[in-house]
Amino acid sequence: SATALAGPIGFVGLVVPHAVRSVTGPDYRWILPFSLVLAPVLLLGSDIVGRVILLPGEVPAGIMTALIGAPVFVWLIRRGKGAGL
Repeated sequence: SATALAGPIGFVGLVVPHAVRSVTGPDYRWILPFSLVLAPVLLLGSDIVGRVILLPGEVPAGIMTALIGAPVFVWLIRRGKGAGL
């Protein structure tokens, strides 16, 4: 599995471009800049939620990223029936 190889934080690099493609279409002139902005937003959001959700402790950003990104990835696979992935 790519997630096992890249790690849960590297999973952002797999999910975000595919999610962006579903919004912007197949034009890489749009996919690249939107991915460049949304990947750090997803990671930062995951880190913030992980720090706030179990105060005074925290959940690692990698776990939060997997919890947020995995449903999106499953949705993308089901929506496209795996053809584009």
